[in-house]
Amino acid sequence: MTNPTTTSPMTLMPSLEAAWRDVDSSFERFCLTAGIGAIEQMLHEDAQRLAGPRHGRGERVGHRWGATKGKLGFHGGKVVVRRPRLRSEGHEVALPTWRAAQAEDWLGRWAMNLMLINVSTRKLKRAVRLPEGDVPAGMGDGTSKSAASRRFVALSAKRMAEWMASDLSKLDLLVIQLDGLHIGHDLVLVAGLGIDGEGNKHPLGLIEGATENATVVQALIDNLIERGLDPKVCRLFIVDGAKALTKAVRSTFGRHTPIQRCQVHKARNVIDRLPKPLHASARKALRQAWELDDADKAERLLHNLARRLDHEAPGVAASILEGLDEMLTVNRLGLPEQLRRSLACTNSIENVMGTVRRVCRNVKRWRNAAMALRWTAAGMLEATKSFRRLKAHKQLPILRAALAAHHAKHTTKQKLEDDLKAA
Repeated sequence: MTNPTTTSPMTLMPSLEAAWRDVDSSFERFCLTAGIGAIEQMLHEDAQRLAGPRHGRGERVGHRWGATKGKLGFHGGKVVVRRPRLRSEGHEVALPTWRAAQAEDWLGRWAMNLMLINVSTRKLKRAVRLPEGDVPAGMGDGTSKSAASRRFVALSAKRMAEWMASDLSKLDLLVIQLDGLHIGHDLVLVAGLGIDGEGNKHPLGLIEGATENATVVQALIDNLIERGLDPKVCRLFIVDGAKALTKAVRSTFGRHTPIQRCQVHKARNVIDRLPKPLHASARKALRQAWELDDADKAERLLHNLARRLDHEAPGVAASILEGLDEMLTVNRLGLPEQLRRSLACTNSIENVMGTVRRVCRNVKRWRNAAMALRWTAAGMLEATKSFRRLKAHKQLPILRAALAAHHAKHTTKQKLEDDLKAA
């Protein structure tokens, strides 16, 4: 009778024994060697479980077929690991540990993370290996700039595809912000950011175009609706003042959809066009109007400001009156002051765009729109890591009630108009 032989759990693989010998000379070498030894030990146990002990009898999934060397990710590069081979009915039997280690995509995540924090591909080797360390970065270990770039392209494209196909129907969105970002000289990306009833922020989508026109914005809105955004629900839209954004929103969600134009953009545009002696008084009048609870009184103050500036800066006076209704939407909804401050500007999506610009600052040449979309999507998803809830999130139920009342009012009004036309 053949006695089965098994490996004791305390028996160390040769690489682990080497690790213990090297622990005093190099901690990095010790970690690497110990890690490789642990992986090899797990692979050996997989082979023992699937093929049984050597020279033993009994049921087995496959039979041993020697050993080979393979590469696994380590610190953004690759290291060689020796693994046993198993075969069954002429086919290779995958070891669970090896399959799981390869599925982790450690290299892709290393490359993605380093490039998002602005480590260039040329410096990736220095970022993942100690400059004076004794763990070499040799040929074929995956630390070259081209290898890092390929991994970033593959993983960023995969994550963007998953994000752009995600379901939006489960998000209780009360607010949607839209903004554009210029990439290069002839490419514009329009992005959307949503805020739900709990004050949490969600990047919604991204679309490319030659200019920030209504057609491009409409394409983004159509994509959001296809993914589950209900166009019948009344929401507050916040835009930076671009007419294309307003036109696309009203054509899809109705002409009575509440749209808030960014007050920060409006104030900047007004102040920058005025002579310096008029800056303080104009800024004070704008701030006073926007802080009023009474929207009609705020509108009168802005009309008075435009009338005072009509002689010295007629163009600025016209700019103040242009889009006046949309500047005071949060006031007309009767929102409390803290919530008005949070929703009267596009700061949330501007912060996201700031992260995108930081992530993309190492890009020297935009090859095509696909590249711009991948980088921008990666930047927007990176921005989610630092998202915080809206400051006035406890007051969002007031916004929900105001939107419901606004929708009911204009629905009833529209029904009466339709009945009069029919009569």
